[in-house]
Amino acid sequence: MKKTLRSTAALILIVVMGLVAACSGNAKNSAGGTAGDPITIALSPWPGWYMWYLVEEKGFFEQHGVDVKLEFFPVYSDSLQAIAAGKVDANSQTLSDSLAPLSKGIGLKAVLVNDNSFGGDAIVSKPDINSIKDLKGKTVATELGTVDHFLLLTALAENGMDEKDIKYVNMTVNDAGPAFISGNTDASVLWEPFQTTAVKEGKGKVLYSSKETPGLIPDLLVFRQSVVEKRPEDVQKIVDAWFDALAWYEANKEEAIKLLAEKAESTPEDFKLGLDSIKLFGVDDNIKAFEKRDEYSSLSYTGMKTAQFLYNLDMVDKLDSVDELFDPQFVNNKAGK
Repeated sequence: MKKTLRSTAALILIVVMGLVAACSGNAKNSAGGTAGDPITIALSPWPGWYMWYLVEEKGFFEQHGVDVKLEFFPVYSDSLQAIAAGKVDANSQTLSDSLAPLSKGIGLKAVLVNDNSFGGDAIVSKPDINSIKDLKGKTVATELGTVDHFLLLTALAENGMDEKDIKYVNMTVNDAGPAFISGNTDASVLWEPFQTTAVKEGKGKVLYSSKETPGLIPDLLVFRQSVVEKRPEDVQKIVDAWFDALAWYEANKEEAIKLLAEKAESTPEDFKLGLDSIKLFGVDDNIKAFEKRDEYSSLSYTGMKTAQFLYNLDMVDKLDSVDELFDPQFVNNKAGK
């Protein structure tokens, strides 16, 4: 499977600058903001986002009467810049990467949860480290400001610890995996496919993963607000097509995985490993995610926790609420609510 970074610290600032420029009219808008134009959805290498190809290839967009153009970005950061510049109507992106624009008052709307990381992000440690508390004084590497940095801090907090209790090393996930394999770190916090490689080649083990924090790392379909306002019927058709494609996937997994593996330039076996590390979100999962509760399975709660994490790193402005980002109307319509 192609490799990508799902977030970088510097990127958040770049995206905000790009979005401000786009909103002030300095960026050329080439996306389908007018009725009749194709709606352009950007996606990057992540198992849950490849599912958009299943929606397309099996004709679910066509069945719902919506013209959609998928644009693949091998580098995730490029997709964030594309939605910032108005070159696409929607992007497949993490909750954390949607918060900096929100803090600047820039209009984006999350209309769908594609998936949650469910083991796809993990703290990989040397075999003699048996608990999070055993990381005290140990060298732990991951990239500052990423979802995996957030996962690390969450794991430490659950065990009465914080970053001062470890020897934290700021290192890109691309580098943190090889650093662990070569023995230069006691643990690294990684996402797939880096974590599986570290376990296999570095003789490591998964000490803690996103399986233990359901809802902490959600992946979303995010539209520009102007598209949602001008073309709500098309947004609804896209959401409906997603759910219908997921139902087809559940009934035809072998065929679906083969198709998706080809799109990912992977083997069906390796692509299935990626799918096993996430939880795809159907209608009921989405309804629950958009509800407000004091737990990570709620987007509102996770969003505020993530916003505070990013604020502490000076990556976003202070947010009193993140609820403006979320638009559950399309999920609710699908459910008949």
